[in-house]
Amino acid sequence: MRRNFALPPVFIAIVFAATLGHAQSAVLDLPRDSQHAKVIQRVGITDITINYHRPLVKGRKVWGGLVPYGQVWRAGANENTTIEFTDPVNVEGKPLAKGIYGLHMIPTENEWTVIFSKAAASWGSFTYNQSEDALRVTVKPQPGEMREALGYDFDKVTPNSAVVTMRWEKLAVPFKVEVNTNEIVAQNLHSQLRGLAQYTWDGWDDAANYLLTNKYDVEEALKYEDRSIGVEERYDNLMTKSRILDALNRKEEATIARNKALGMANVVQLHSYGRQLQQEGKQEQAFEVFHTNIKKNPNHWTAHNEAARIACAKGDFDGAVKEMKLASAAAPDQLKGALDGFTKRLEAKEDINK
Repeated sequence: MRRNFALPPVFIAIVFAATLGHAQSAVLDLPRDSQHAKVIQRVGITDITINYHRPLVKGRKVWGGLVPYGQVWRAGANENTTIEFTDPVNVEGKPLAKGIYGLHMIPTENEWTVIFSKAAASWGSFTYNQSEDALRVTVKPQPGEMREALGYDFDKVTPNSAVVTMRWEKLAVPFKVEVNTNEIVAQNLHSQLRGLAQYTWDGWDDAANYLLTNKYDVEEALKYEDRSIGVEERYDNLMTKSRILDALNRKEEATIARNKALGMANVVQLHSYGRQLQQEGKQEQAFEVFHTNIKKNPNHWTAHNEAARIACAKGDFDGAVKEMKLASAAAPDQLKGALDGFTKRLEAKEDINK
């Protein structure tokens, strides 16, 4: 008795390719006409990975021809094109859980539907089922420069977003992926600080600095900084604590922490803090720090640098040149060039404090 059966689409595709003279195999690893590619972009600490195959135009009519309008398309070639998010994201403003998705598209002349399917291990779109959709969004195609091979790019990358763009032939199809970076990092820090990092002062200090810099949960930053100080009290974490307390408008406590930090500071730390104050436009406060450093460390190169800056501010350029030359003579070799540059500016009676 003779039995009729349908060949799976993969075998149909391979047989069809063979008739065109393409050396492909269902069982061997041979070069494919549509070559494999993978692109990865990190947004914050979230990785976006697209795994796909790159069909070629080869002089064919692509849109409305090779890729019909109004039909689900695999957004690539061969196996499913997949897209993976290591954290929850928003795509075109709509939420999508972390995971790996089959990426499909439905093209029309004026708008495209981008589909994220929970079935990520299929061959192309032959077994696509809309009931397995995790998300659908609608986007506008755009004209683009000629691309012989289909490709995916990450455009307009920011700390919180990226635009994923499929480009092929003379068409570009973009969709925006947004990440709540601060929230994700804050949650991730809880996990990281249960590992070896919890036993280091700088692990807690780095976490606090991140939250403070990004103005995200500053109260939590203060808790982290207290943990850092509990591991090892240092100039670094006391200064960070003072900045956190300033941000919380707890000025008296901030001053106490800052003064304690400055009492522990070495010569370079004092100099760096004074220069930071200068960059913030707090010249008088910077000079107070410089005077303290000069008194404590009169022969150090940073003290001569600071004396030059103070003399410059008073218009005493001859004195400033003398001090800056002393700073250059005593400084590490890698800093001499920069200090000699300051000397030349002072000789030209230029204010180096600006």
